[in-house]
Amino acid sequence: MSERGMSVRELADAVNDAVGRLTGRPAVTSERTVYRWLSGQNRWPQARQRLALEAVTGLSAVRLGFVPRGKQHDPVRLEEGSDVERRRFLGAAASTTAAVTISLTPNASARPSRVGTADVIRLRAGIERLVALDDERGGHGLEHVALAGAAEALGLQERAATQRVRQRLFALATDYTAQAAWSRIDAGQLDGVEARLERALTLAGLAQDSERSMQVWNLRAMLARQRRHHHEAVAAAEAGLATAVARRSPVHASLAHARTAVCLAHSGQARPALRHLARAEDKLTKADLQQPRSSWLVFYGPAELHSLTAIVHDVVGRPAEAEAASHHALAELGPAYRRNRAHTLARLALAQLHQGDIEQACTTSGEVFDVMAGTALPGRLRLLLGDFQRDLLARAPRPMAHEWTDRYRTQWSGS
Repeated sequence: MSERGMSVRELADAVNDAVGRLTGRPAVTSERTVYRWLSGQNRWPQARQRLALEAVTGLSAVRLGFVPRGKQHDPVRLEEGSDVERRRFLGAAASTTAAVTISLTPNASARPSRVGTADVIRLRAGIERLVALDDERGGHGLEHVALAGAAEALGLQERAATQRVRQRLFALATDYTAQAAWSRIDAGQLDGVEARLERALTLAGLAQDSERSMQVWNLRAMLARQRRHHHEAVAAAEAGLATAVARRSPVHASLAHARTAVCLAHSGQARPALRHLARAEDKLTKADLQQPRSSWLVFYGPAELHSLTAIVHDVVGRPAEAEAASHHALAELGPAYRRNRAHTLARLALAQLHQGDIEQACTTSGEVFDVMAGTALPGRLRLLLGDFQRDLLARAPRPMAHEWTDRYRTQWSGS
């Protein structure tokens, strides 16, 4: 429940929806029943509830922590009903589990007339898969899938069972639309991104979700900075900092301060940038990073803050501090964040180059291609390597600069 951000009421609704799909009859799982599961008072739910839980979560009842009664250890054994009903129920359970855990867009003819929490969970799983792909190889190429997810969420909200489900679907449509915008930003294809972000901000308003609003302002700041509209980038970052979620959540506040610091540094305001960086560090020390977070924010923690710190220090002319921060970021980054590791290595190479350590900078930049081997380089990473090449040509002996260009031209242009 924590991983999926579900309340007791939402889990009860999801189980009832799943039982209704599987049997064609409404179910009456209550919040009290869920509390009995959580407390261990009921250690083995009724058969239909077990199968519904498995359909909703994609995990077996035993994996969920339930204990079979007596000597029976088959978590999907039905304890009641005829053999015909049992086979029909199990077959339906298998198909529903597949829809919830695998398919982003189920067959339209199989959709229920009433849209509930199970649909929210399925769509949330879809955005989590997109975020995982983005972490592994970059967001480029995911735009069309993300837009399809947004369209489905908006289509389903018209048949939402409750206002809460409707708002959650609007929030998911925001997530998918923001992911589509990020896909273009990461690819370095900035045309049309602003329209996507305007749409995402509208959807966040319909969802009445300040966290999604901050998500969009964070991307707008990144877009403006990439376009070198630095004052606009600062304004967008400050708008994210002013959201309700940034005021109440230390982890959100930390990211908002760090993003503001980066934008201020690029606008030539070094001292305010460093002040915001210090606030970002302070806020992160107060954050409970073990608490579940929205999929778009999972990336943020000590590693990302060190990466953003490296950018700020390098831009304001403190390359030694930038190099140290980059090393800290690389030490903290998990193996799933392959694209982020490559990006941090490129920033590290720039910091080394700006200190005059040309040979080491060339070696470090070469590691970017090793990390991303087998995957096309995102456009944003290509642009950063372009910055490295330009600075290398300006600072290094011509033979060394040309040797770097010749060595990596094929990988760079063909990645």
